[in-house]
Amino acid sequence: MILVTGGAGFIGSNVVAALAARGERVVVCDSFGTGDKWRNIAKHEVTELVAPAQCLEWLSRRHDRVRGVVHLGAISATTESDGDSLAENNIRLSLALWDFCTALDKPFIYASSAATYGDGSNGFDDDGRPEALAKLRPMNGYAWSKHLVDRSIARRVSLGEPVPSQWVGLKFFNVYGPNEYHKGPMRSVLAQLHAQAKSTGKLRLFKSYRSEYADGGQLRDFVYVRDCAQVILWLLDHPKVSGLYNLGSGTARSFLDVAKALMATLPKLNLAVEYFDMPEALKPGYQYMTEAPIQRLKAAGYDRPFASIEDGIKDYVANFLEAADPYL
Repeated sequence: MILVTGGAGFIGSNVVAALAARGERVVVCDSFGTGDKWRNIAKHEVTELVAPAQCLEWLSRRHDRVRGVVHLGAISATTESDGDSLAENNIRLSLALWDFCTALDKPFIYASSAATYGDGSNGFDDDGRPEALAKLRPMNGYAWSKHLVDRSIARRVSLGEPVPSQWVGLKFFNVYGPNEYHKGPMRSVLAQLHAQAKSTGKLRLFKSYRSEYADGGQLRDFVYVRDCAQVILWLLDHPKVSGLYNLGSGTARSFLDVAKALMATLPKLNLAVEYFDMPEALKPGYQYMTEAPIQRLKAAGYDRPFASIEDGIKDYVANFLEAADPYL
């Protein structure tokens, strides 16, 4: 069995779907609340459901049947202000799972984040050495929690301490795609633009406050979630690959490019782009460009192409956002 924490969440449910599609036995550790989050995994066979508070106890009982842990569960809101909750859910549990996989020689794949790069002034190089990670300056509590885990693991590796049979940290960039609906204001810009298109016919983008970027010309590395799931499956199939890797498309595209790709998929709506003022609170730390260097992932052997935003958005809109049932 493969344990996927956060398996009913956005990226996690796509991983569960991909694993189930190839006949893997999957255990999902997650909380569901009172909304429709359960729909993210409703179409797929799941062997067991485990509550997050019972995760470590469940592993202690079933470890002989677990062949790997994909740890995607976390408080992922960049606006989270409860440091104790971030420490408990994002840091302590991650390191406890690392210790479990180390002790029992199991693969451990976990989610880091491109948010660990802070404002980007130190670049986006996925150099996993302690001295390289020490230069990064996360700008919110969520990013700090992910960065602390990266640094703790990097230090253990550098000191030659015992490690899991395979360990991989993935720095996810701007992920979009099916099953993100429960995330509300934390949904991808594409999902939010689609909702605007259907309700107002307008696609609203931030104005730019730097002369080298046109309005809507701010750049992000947008990566389709189904590509992310395929990277994780590939890693599980290549147990000799370990390290800290960026997970993006490798190509920065503008918000205007996203809007144009969406307009191309919905030609009957006669959509128009509208620019509006960025909130003052966002201006000081706003990133105008993010792009994931993915040379290290390619050097490790991953050679599959990533979907362009045109192809990814076409699939997402046609097969999910515009479908009667939008769930994967």
